[in-house]
Order: sequence, then C-alpha cells, then structure tokens
Amino acid sequence: MADAGKTEWDTIVIGSGMGGMTAAAALSKFGHKVLLLEQHQTLGGLTHSFSRDGFSWDVGLHYLSRLAPEDRERELLDWLCDTPIDFVSLGAIYDIVQIGSAEPLSLSRPYEAQERDLKDRFPDQAEAIEAWTHALREGRDAMMKIIPTRAMPKVAGDILDWWNRHALAKWCARTTREVIDDITDDPDLAAVLASQWGDHGGRPGKASFAMHALISASYLWSGSWYPVGGSAAFAQHMLPTISRHGGEIRAGVRVRELIVDGGTVVGVRTDDGSEIYARRVISDIGARETIDTLLPDACGHESWIDEVRSLPSSIAHFTLFLGFEGDIEAAGATKANRWIYPNAETDAVWTNAPDSPPPQMTVAFGSLKDPEHDPGPEQKHTGQVLAWTHWSTVAEWADLPAGQRGETYADFKRRAEAMLMSQFERYFPDLARLVVYRELATPLSTVTFTGHRKGAFYGLDVTPERVLCDGLRARTPIPGLFLAGQDVATPGIPGALWGGLMAAASVDVKVLSKFRH
Repeated sequence: MADAGKTEWDTIVIGSGMGGMTAAAALSKFGHKVLLLEQHQTLGGLTHSFSRDGFSWDVGLHYLSRLAPEDRERELLDWLCDTPIDFVSLGAIYDIVQIGSAEPLSLSRPYEAQERDLKDRFPDQAEAIEAWTHALREGRDAMMKIIPTRAMPKVAGDILDWWNRHALAKWCARTTREVIDDITDDPDLAAVLASQWGDHGGRPGKASFAMHALISASYLWSGSWYPVGGSAAFAQHMLPTISRHGGEIRAGVRVRELIVDGGTVVGVRTDDGSEIYARRVISDIGARETIDTLLPDACGHESWIDEVRSLPSSIAHFTLFLGFEGDIEAAGATKANRWIYPNAETDAVWTNAPDSPPPQMTVAFGSLKDPEHDPGPEQKHTGQVLAWTHWSTVAEWADLPAGQRGETYADFKRRAEAMLMSQFERYFPDLARLVVYRELATPLSTVTFTGHRKGAFYGLDVTPERVLCDGLRARTPIPGLFLAGQDVATPGIPGALWGGLMAAASVDVKVLSKFRH
C-alpha cells in the first residue's frame, strides 16, 4: 500500500457527469474530503450546455422523469445541491409519435390517460393495450428489484436475484420486441409501443424489456420535467456542495491511469505525470472505459474484466442543433418531443448516412421548455434533430484527431447535415423557414466529449445481458475502485444520479440513510 503520508484525499472522483457529481456531493455531505477531476474545461458531462451566435443548447437533455416534488429523486437532489434546482412540468402531453403516414399521436400521462390515447387510435386492441400497461408496471417493478443489488455485497445481491428469479426471467431476460409480440399482432400498435426506445438507446429487438418499462413508465408515473435554466443547472447547484464541505473540483485534468499498489487502487496519475493519492477512486467515465483506459496491465481480475468487455456499446447518434428566429410555436413547435418514423420501421437506425433519409428522428425544442429562456426581440429559440446511427458510419475517421480528418469528413458532415435538414423541412416546413443557424454533431463528437467507446451516448447497451450482468456493481472486485453513473444503474440523468448514490453508499454506508423515505 502507498505511504499514508502521501494520501491527500479520502476519495478521488474521475468525471463530472451526473454520476460523478452525485457521488462527490453525497460523500462530501458525510464529511469525506473529495477531489473531483474533469478532463474538459466545462464541468457537468452530458448535463453541460454550449452556445453559438447567441443560441444555447443542452447537449444531453430533452426531458426528465421522476422529478415531481414528491419523488424520491427530487428529494435526493435537493439534499445534494447547495441550493435546490427548480423544475417545471412539461404538461400532460410529453411525446408525440408519428408512424409512417398516420396522423401524429399525442401520448399523455398517467397510465390511464395513455391507455385512452391508445384505445382511441386502436379501438379493436383494447385488451392488448391493457396488457401493455400491465407489462409496463410489472417490468418496472422487476427492474427496481435489480437496481438495489448494485450497491450490495455480492452475496446479498445474489440472494436477492435468486429470490426474484421468476420476475427477472419474465421481464428482464426478454427483449422489448418479444414482449410486444406476445401482446399484439397489430403492426401499427406494435410500432407505437416500441417508439420511445430512444429514451434509453436500446433498440426494441435488443433491449431488455424491463429497462424499457422502467424508463418509459417513469414518465407515466410522475410526468416529464425540465430544469429551470437548462441542464447546466445541475453543475451550478451541485458542485458548490463539494467545495463548501472541503472538497475541490479541478477542470482540464485528464487522468491517464490508476495507481495500483499491492492490488489496491490508491490514486491516479494524470497526463502531466502528477500523482494524486487517495483512499479510494470512483470512476464516472463508464465501466468499460474505466477498464480499457485507466487500469494498468496485469492488474488481475480477468474474469470481471472479460465480463464487462463482453457487453456491447449502446447506440450512437447524429444531432443537428438548430437556431431559430421568429414565433416557433405559431410555426408548429411544442414542448412535447416528436418521434418520427417515416417508414413505420421502429427498429432501424441510420446506417447508410448520409446517402438516404434516416429511418427515425427525434425533434425537440429546448428553449420552449425552460421558463428562464428569454427569446429577446428577435425571438431566438433552439431545437435539435436527433437521428440514431451505427458507429460504422464514422469509423474510418475515428483514429484521426479532430481538425485533421480531411475534406472527405467535411463533405460527409455537410451531406449528413443537409439530409437531416431536408427531413426536418419535410415535417416542419414553417419552422424550417425560421432556421438561421445550424450545426451538426456526429458520433465522433460524443467520443471527444465523453470518451465513450464507439460514440455510445448511453454507455453500455441495455441488453438483457447488461441488465442481468453481475459485474456492474458500484464496488468493483479491485480494492479501492468504485464505479458510478449510468452503467451501474440505468441510462439517462436520473439513472446516473442513482449510479452516483450507489457508489457513494458503497464507500460509506451512512449514505444509505438518505435512500429511505
């Protein structure tokens, strides 16, 4: 073990995404001296915002669930933040689904309201729709049985998994597509039921149904919410908690590798060669990324490493960031997100970009959701067009640094941007006339800002194997090393919050006291 005199911190947290900020703030509240390291100058991970030409966009947030005033996640956030974040409800209708040539279908909450939405559109499928609601409830409950085991000692978690084995086999081990196929043979209804998979990134034919149920049903459970001030509010309100309790946050510091002494992680080595020691290290950069980029060679625990490496990465994406000038609500923009499937195929992604239109798009208008947004006299607003894709679309440029990918990549981006814009114009012609700024981000942008393998926006894919994986616990088998973030729990900001809390609770059992109602 390292000399105790070298130990500068109780805990080092790598990465300032939601999981890292949560773990650092929670431990700070219980008296731990925490150092939070972020490789970029902007803190907050995928909760950060960026600005261009007077417009600002949130990069990883379209709406949030489980943040109603009475929800446990809201109470925990209030505890973690130096001052509470204000959230605004986005209303009863939170998503609008457009499948093929059918009229757009507004989806509302709670469960009973969405049942009525679906029965109005599919009156001869009432029994199937009720079965779907039942499956969502049961699948959500099954997933909630798994998540706590990620913060338990392995023996206790294994016992709980065994006790719940029947529910796990029925809902966690089957895909979304398998459950839908058991419920209905109506292809139009099936497409609607599968349509919101982008909230977790798991394609219906690959995703664990329990994960789909947990995340889809969370909006039915407590509605959809948006932070006042945009997603940057998380860092603005959470990071001061760390500083106020004696911790420190350092931006622009890239961790090159973990320092392992006698089989135990005792600190980190940064790009400039500095060594910083701590009693433990929490990584919020992703489970596989931690293994592939931070662990030194021959550190042992090969079975755990192989288990995590066997899990595939989640889906990649293109995002077209749009800036508007004018009355976008009058032109058709809404607070609800629009899910568009031009060919009624809900399991396809844009593998042949940019040579043909994407088979799926999600359109959102962030500026309408934030009550603090001031459009000014020019009525400046922002929107995003997101299209899911496969890493293969950009793989040929992956090993080249940004700015050195040549004219072929520049041409690829121009054509992809033009294709997405033409599809946006097809569905929103009045809005397209108000666009004054546009900028495309590719899966390579995700790698640049998150380090996620193959541009995986949601980290590890939410397959049944990932959901049931025993290796994704907050406490790794390597002494002194812990994992936080969405790989430990579920994709998205609320999932990363729980991943951070489970990492903190695995370090200090007193954090568990905050989990109780």
